Amino acid sequence: MSGLRYVYAVCHPLEAPLQVQLTGVAGAPAKPLHHHGLVAVVSEVPERDFSEEPLRAHLEDLDWLAATARAHQGVVDALTVVTTPLPLRLATVFRDDSGVRSMIEAREDHFRATLDRLEGRVEWGVKVYVEPEQSLSAAQSAAQPAPKAASGREYLRQRRQQTRASEDMWRKAETFAARLHEELAAFAEDSRLHAPQNPALSGVEGRNVLNASYLVTRHDSEEFVELVDRVKDDVPGVRVELTGPWAAYSFTGETPEEPGAPGVPGEPEERGGREALREPGKPGEPGERA
Repeated sequence: MSGLRYVYAVCHPLEAPLQVQLTGVAGAPAKPLHHHGLVAVVSEVPERDFSEEPLRAHLEDLDWLAATARAHQGVVDALTVVTTPLPLRLATVFRDDSGVRSMIEAREDHFRATLDRLEGRVEWGVKVYVEPEQSLSAAQSAAQPAPKAASGREYLRQRRQQTRASEDMWRKAETFAARLHEELAAFAEDSRLHAPQNPALSGVEGRNVLNASYLVTRHDSEEFVELVDRVKDDVPGVRVELTGPWAAYSFTGETPEEPGAPGVPGEPEERGGREALREPGKPGEPGERA
């Protein structure tokens, strides 16, 4: 390798070699770099794009950023199929192999403890949305069309009824989301509540009333999925989305500010979106450069 070293994740030694066709950021193949009984999965990236100044400029280019985030996630996803990876933040780049080895040595105890704790576990994401008001209004109107208001007073009465119906919908959705989270958190080994998505940034329709991640063993994952499926249609006008299984981004025990710390990207369907790419510690934040 003659370019810079882009690091995707750290993991225990792999029992099988990486896929020959597995390519990552900048179209470069992902390769294992062994050190002290751990493996950093890396690829070579051009200095013209990933040295400090060019990278800073690229991070303002959402198209470039989205493509890079997808390539980064593609490697992590491939690793998750065969092992338990500890993903690093997007754009964690080092000058050469020795820089990667130094990073492993500096964080070796943490890497080992975290990998042991997460071994055999994956992350599932669950989001609950209240459908857009226009969709609910259209469905309600189709089921029971409101009579045309005969006067201004009647119009105001109908508007108050619509407002009460909307408020009732929010209450039902929030109650359902709280009950669902309590049930899923009790089943999972660990859970995290994230800030609700901003629909203007994520591009996802509906108001997000639950955005949570759950740490579940691979063995129990099928039952976890069934648990979500059983309740997802309980409340009309409320949409439940399940994503995963993913690497356990939300359970690395890292703070986003730590250089080279494992990142906590948004859910994969968000990666490449403005919200996920701009939040601290998620794709879009530069990682360590050494």
